[in-house]
Amino acid sequence: MKIGQLATATDTPVETIRYYERAGLLPAAPRTAGNYRDYDAAHVQRLSFIRHCRALDMALEEIRTLLRFQDAPGGDCAGVNALLDAHIGHVAQRIRELRALERQLRALRGQCREAQAAADCGILKSLAADAPPVPARPRHVHGVH
Repeated sequence: MKIGQLATATDTPVETIRYYERAGLLPAAPRTAGNYRDYDAAHVQRLSFIRHCRALDMALEEIRTLLRFQDAPGGDCAGVNALLDAHIGHVAQRIRELRALERQLRALRGQCREAQAAADCGILKSLAADAPPVPARPRHVHGVH
């Protein structure tokens, strides 16, 4: 199948497919005589796996690790369990952070109970006030989540 057909079959934008190929997650498809990529069922299965992992908010490095396990079906899956346990921990931390963010936003929203002139808006005044710098939260995989 051509890349557009793979995109339709997996509900994946063409550029995302190309990105996964460049990133080494999806093997490059052989080319036809007309220089079109020629994908098969294995590409559909692997791309679907990648998309499912991304839907679970897994980072590309996590997916790469899982794919290595999948590509070695005779190996031990203890590493898969460890990876998922770590990912669950990261998700739990993010939930705590999001709850704290929600509390901050609700408190901010409480600064302006009803519509008034923007010059008198408590929210805008609070946002403009000098606030301590927000520390960057550590990320479990650089550049994601």
